[in-house]
Amino acid sequence: MRHIISMLMENESGALSRVAGLFSARGYNIQELTVAPTEDQTVSRLTLVTEGDEQQIEQIVKHLNRLIDVVKVVDLTNGEHIERELLLIKLMATGAHREELKRLADIFRAQIVDVSATTYTVQLVGDKSKTDAFINALDASLILETVRSGALGIMRGEKRLQI
Repeated sequence: MRHIISMLMENESGALSRVAGLFSARGYNIQELTVAPTEDQTVSRLTLVTEGDEQQIEQIVKHLNRLIDVVKVVDLTNGEHIERELLLIKLMATGAHREELKRLADIFRAQIVDVSATTYTVQLVGDKSKTDAFINALDASLILETVRSGALGIMRGEKRLQI
């Protein structure tokens, strides 16, 4: 089963390497990884997506909690949460394809963020199924380049990941 694990960790050199090393040493795969600073400059938020059964995820969380750089860990999959991903996709946009791509972007509530004589760069924010559906709705021959942020997640309501 797919799990989104979010953690607060000290913003120190080597911290990310230790997290990745933990996964590598135990034979687990990180499918998606996003790291960014928080409102506290000494702490970063790391969100990763991995697969495993409940026992494997429980072991991963326990091992992550033992890392000295890790302040707090939560498996967002266990509760109500909001998940989003950013997709930037560069498309060949010539002739009749230009209007078709504009309509498709409107249907998916995407924005065209860059236009050239032959290309559109489209930005789409949504959960993984929405970004996948947009890509699948496109003619594959029109896709020039795709960049995805990986999952970001936050708990719903009053709950929050804090020190």
